[in-house]
Amino acid sequence: MDRRTFLKAVGATSVAGIAGCTGGPTENGESTDNASDGESTAVAVVYATGGLGDGSFNDQAQAGLQRAEEELSLQTEHSQPSDPSDFPQFQSQYAQSTSPTYDLISCIGALQKDPLSDTAPQFPDQQFMIVDAKVDEDNVESYQFREEEGSFQVGHLAGLLTTGGLSTGAASTTEETKVGFVGGEELPLIKKFEAGFKAGIKHVDASIGVTSNYVGSFNDVARGKETALTQYNDGVDIIYHASGNTGTGVFQAAQQAGRYAIGVDSDQSKTKSNYADHILASMVKHVDVAMFDAINGVVEDSFEGGTSTDLGLDQDGVKTVYGETLGPEIPEDIKSNLETSKEKVASGEISVPTDPSSV
Repeated sequence: MDRRTFLKAVGATSVAGIAGCTGGPTENGESTDNASDGESTAVAVVYATGGLGDGSFNDQAQAGLQRAEEELSLQTEHSQPSDPSDFPQFQSQYAQSTSPTYDLISCIGALQKDPLSDTAPQFPDQQFMIVDAKVDEDNVESYQFREEEGSFQVGHLAGLLTTGGLSTGAASTTEETKVGFVGGEELPLIKKFEAGFKAGIKHVDASIGVTSNYVGSFNDVARGKETALTQYNDGVDIIYHASGNTGTGVFQAAQQAGRYAIGVDSDQSKTKSNYADHILASMVKHVDVAMFDAINGVVEDSFEGGTSTDLGLDQDGVKTVYGETLGPEIPEDIKSNLETSKEKVASGEISVPTDPSSV
């Protein structure tokens, strides 16, 4: 996919449209059939752990599937594994299915890389796509994002707000200049979020305090809340999370502590609207467009296995979306500063690291 193609796709899928696509989890591993009458393309989706209803990563992928269902003739089925060990089973079951025979199997999340690297060669005639990882097989389309670039932007925002102060909605900053990061599992992918966030903060002022914690799960709301509360109680003003449904706990903690949070993947001021008066912005990642593009490619017989599409700020693959409630309260000079840094990152003038230990 070239830049113009992706921009056109992003333009057709508004972030606002994702708000109603939160769905709801089925039983663990249960498949749901949305077959349509007549000839159709059959698509199976193996979601990341954490399931639908996370208001974040999985729901963003589901939004792309729902758009495809509305615009194309599809027969769809999905599974919500409860543990990464379930990924090989679901990938293989869909690949072996003959009723229907799936034209595309979509694998959502970096943790599916190793299972798919084993599964794809066993079924060379089956078409797969994967989000957040690269699998070097001729029957796999890979979609990756430069999450560190979008995270730099929200880090820049957090740095400016903790130093300048903010009191609006149901929250306010403190006298201290501290921000925090809460990750799900400590994976190279999530470390890209942390690295970009820290670099954005450092771009404002290297003396700003940053606390980082990993919960060890993308679906542990209680531990997310506990971790975030510890940070807020230590004087942290704003927490950015990259933790899937665990992030719901971060928002709960922000609400309890009267502080701010930054969402991820979807516009979480909409998908988690109960916490909108605490969510400053979200680092949106257009997994929905990657999903739609892969499905549309199969429908149009233009699937390109063995390829990897890499998307960053320059392609609008990642972007800062201000919160629906708090966005208007963020000073215009801060938004202007973010536009400037966005242009510098997109042009390469600012190089964003992917390893937090290098920041």
